Amino acid sequence: MKMIMMGVLVVSMLLLLYIVIKKRLGFKWLSVLGIHMVLAALGIYAVNFSGFIPNIYIPLNPVTVGTVMFLGLPGVALLVGLKITL
Repeated sequence: MKMIMMGVLVVSMLLLLYIVIKKRLGFKWLSVLGIHMVLAALGIYAVNFSGFIPNIYIPLNPVTVGTVMFLGLPGVALLVGLKITL
């Protein structure tokens, strides 16, 4: 079963790489994703260590960073609101 899953993973990676090279999409989207990820982590870090709201700590994990990447600054407010209410 592991070999089948590994084969599917390898084939899908090769097909995705082929599409990126064939369509000449470039890697600009990858740099934009990286910038958004870094800015999301910095936003969460700023809330955690600013001391503006005492006793609030939002963990840095893929779910929280993904939420802030997708929603932006309102995502940070959403996480702070959830932390206060829960």
